[in-house]
Amino acid sequence: MQSDTTYDVVVVGAGTAGIPCAVHAAQGGARVLLVEKDSKIGGTLHVTGGHMAAAGTRRQAEHGIEDSPQAHLEDIRRISQGTARDDLIRIVAEHAADTVDWLAERGFAFAPETPRIVYGHEPYTVARTYYGKDEGLSILEVLRPELERTQESYDLTVWTDAVVGELRTGDDGGVIGVSVLRAGSEVEVDADAVVLATGGYAADAELFEELEHAPLVSAAARTSTGDGLHLGLAAGARLQGAGTHLPTFGGLPDPRNPNRANWSDRQRLTSERPPREIYVDRHGRRWVAEDEESIDEKERALTRIAEQTFWTVFDDAALSLSTGGMNQMVVGQEPDDVRAMVDTRPGLHSAATLEELARAAGIDEAGLVQTVAGYNRAVAEGHDPDFGRTYLPAPIAAPPFYAIRNHAITLVTFQGLDIDASFGVRDEAGEVIAGLYAVGEVIGAGATCGNSFCSGMLVTPALTFGRLLGARLADAQARAQAYS
Repeated sequence: MQSDTTYDVVVVGAGTAGIPCAVHAAQGGARVLLVEKDSKIGGTLHVTGGHMAAAGTRRQAEHGIEDSPQAHLEDIRRISQGTARDDLIRIVAEHAADTVDWLAERGFAFAPETPRIVYGHEPYTVARTYYGKDEGLSILEVLRPELERTQESYDLTVWTDAVVGELRTGDDGGVIGVSVLRAGSEVEVDADAVVLATGGYAADAELFEELEHAPLVSAAARTSTGDGLHLGLAAGARLQGAGTHLPTFGGLPDPRNPNRANWSDRQRLTSERPPREIYVDRHGRRWVAEDEESIDEKERALTRIAEQTFWTVFDDAALSLSTGGMNQMVVGQEPDDVRAMVDTRPGLHSAATLEELARAAGIDEAGLVQTVAGYNRAVAEGHDPDFGRTYLPAPIAAPPFYAIRNHAITLVTFQGLDIDASFGVRDEAGEVIAGLYAVGEVIGAGATCGNSFCSGMLVTPALTFGRLLGARLADAQARAQAYS
């Protein structure tokens, strides 16, 4: 075993929350070690859309948009239906503008259309969502050079390809450091504070099943293997966010790995284009109004159907009309592209009759035939008695017929380590575990989104909490040294 190493702060995970935490702690005067298990830094920033939300930014002012942290807070409460933690979302609302402005000062490349209202989630009342030209990578393009500058000028060390295997605890149960496997050797590191910023568990099928009791098809980063939860639980931490899990609405599982999904390979949401299809479950039954404007309502309905799996069913006439950008049936695919995918892309089927289509797709034949007949009657009568769908453009009657299998997709995970408003991790008794902190998705999306998807309320809290905690830990270290 190598000789012990001592730091003021150890940050585990060099991603959205971990990098700003390490940077601010080091710039505040602390001796910091940032540990990353992957060979590269960035975590989920390599796969996320990087949406942020903030009220009162300089960019809003430049666009003549009036907004306030209080209005942002009220929108979060409304969208989450009061299920997000009020103490934490208040911190986000009050400090998010500083975070976005901080990125802007360092050259963040805003997408030109931002800030805007995003309709892929329940919308805000004001344009306050931001993202970069290169999505999450735009954030990383700011954080990476900031990290490098901090390494050059302050006491910040970065280890990649290094796995934290254990939180080291003292006799009183407090965390006093970490054990790290690096270059084939175990290194014991002492630290006054350990920050877990390791992301979620959407790439840990076993933990996901244990916590959510739902099938997992994930589009999350492959490094999201629940490391921080495993470490925290072993140290006596408790979890928060039970019952808040919500999947995103429907995606196409990866044909090479049914437990994975490529988020860019999905059907265009009907909130983005008029629906010419119907959604059916394994029994061939419709289960929601396809033109329902609330994506939140659709996501909740999806959790109630068997295996969270459904098929979009349509005819060739509908496919022929689905051309051009936002009008496409499948993102990036013109009608002939979709036709070419039949029988080559698992989960996409076509047949001359509905009965044949049902057999090919694994849908109940009688149920599908009956459902399509009922839908066609609704089109003829201009009224959907089952779900109240109002957009009824044409019957499903022009063969060949198509079915595309969709599944609820997990982008983020909702349970995580319970923290107080100072980001200290709490144990089963609700007491803070000395020396242990957590920020980012490791605290669970439910903490800042509740049982909902609230635009920007995953990336923004990670960045903001990381910045705030890093600065506070540096201040605490400075005070301790002043009195020593």
